Amino acid sequence: MARRNKILVPEARSGLDQLKAKVVNVQNPEDAKFEAAEETGVPLKKGYNGQLTSEQAGKVGGRLGGSMVRELVKMAQENISKRT
Repeated sequence: MARRNKILVPEARSGLDQLKAKVVNVQNPEDAKFEAAEETGVPLKKGYNGQLTSEQAGKVGGRLGGSMVRELVKMAQENISKRT
């Protein structure tokens, strides 16, 4: 499956993948979306998933993205508190 989203700093891809795996508690970042799908009850499988509705796909992406943003905010708050 081709990635259509582009990050501003391509060198950050591995760090973002590690964060994705961390927030879902899996070893492999590629397994993160399947774990999130299982948690939300979405029938995601490897390969083509054209049968998913937009709502189902959004549940998986929202679960991952929301968790990643929360973790990034937490990390930033910790860094700020260490500086003061």
